[in-house]
Amino acid sequence: MKDFKLAFCLSDSKYYTALRLAVGGVCAAAELDIDATEDFKVCVTESCLMLKNCGFDGAEVILHTFGGVGAEICGTDAGTLSEGENELSLALLSALVSSCEIEKCGKAIKKVILKV
Repeated sequence: MKDFKLAFCLSDSKYYTALRLAVGGVCAAAELDIDATEDFKVCVTESCLMLKNCGFDGAEVILHTFGGVGAEICGTDAGTLSEGENELSLALLSALVSSCEIEKCGKAIKKVILKV
């Protein structure tokens, strides 16, 4: 499967529902089981919320299925970047996916790479 890309405004909660539907569709195409799919949807959503907490106004999400299901979530349209309160979200990501990489700009998270 080729990459599936989405870009949206982090301040509009309606887009999070569309994001979760897209993630579910990609997971279904990769024949991921329902529990892993639900965990992955939570992790992608939490990643977007972390970027919002760090001062980004938008996000670009790239979903892929080569070598397992994965996602790259990048912050776009940066306002004033800050560290944000993301400890709980980071703990959740670590518990629910097999791999989680974080890229920062100073102390602010700017990109999250997830793999199931």
